[in-house]
Amino acid sequence: MEIITITKENLDKEHICCAISNNKDFKVLSKKTWLSERLQDGLIFKKGNVRGKCFIEYIPAEKAWAPIEAKEYMYIDCFWVSGQYKGQGNSTLLLDECICDSKEKGKKGLVVLSSRKKMPFLSDPDYLRHKGFMVADTANPYFELLYLPFMKDSVIPKFRHQVREPKIESKGFVLYYTAQCPFTVQYVPLIEIIANENDVPFKSVKIDSVVDAQNSPSPFTTYSLFYNGKFITHEILSESKFKKMIKEIL
Repeated sequence: MEIITITKENLDKEHICCAISNNKDFKVLSKKTWLSERLQDGLIFKKGNVRGKCFIEYIPAEKAWAPIEAKEYMYIDCFWVSGQYKGQGNSTLLLDECICDSKEKGKKGLVVLSSRKKMPFLSDPDYLRHKGFMVADTANPYFELLYLPFMKDSVIPKFRHQVREPKIESKGFVLYYTAQCPFTVQYVPLIEIIANENDVPFKSVKIDSVVDAQNSPSPFTTYSLFYNGKFITHEILSESKFKKMIKEIL
């Protein structure tokens, strides 16, 4: 499979599938805007030359929208190969591209957010361990920071202290999110409407800068929902799932 690297010149025309087929969908446009702004920070987006879920997205850890300390590492934002493109070596192809590129840029290794067991929206821990990644740090309730060092004496990355026990002071539902995932622009307003309809306290906090992301209260800045100060989930909720959650919690 041919690998295409996204640039400012080809961003508009290339299909960056996140399970969205329409390249002009407002969710895709939101994601492309976010990508365009990150390219100047060294973000790399590589994809197969297909209209499907086959891509890897990474950025120098110093510019990562993640509360981590991983100086001179490359942080994998998103790594997704699915559907008909699984089982053909495409995951290895993309990861090898990332490794080679990162080594050429003089990085000490790769670091990625995962979990104790495979969970939606997080990189598959079993696959990553198979490829040599190791646990660098952990954060409750289930997050793991995995890393692949290129040198034996590489400093081990770690989470920032505030996310080891994700919590906030606010009451009610509080949702922190970014535009890094195209689905947040759709589902955040929808669950806010549901909260208002059910007279449930709800506040959404859009993270708009790398500084705010690195100081966020949760390891997963793309989407993290809290209730009465306690971390609830990182999974992007549909309307039905949020309605069910309201009933269970209240």
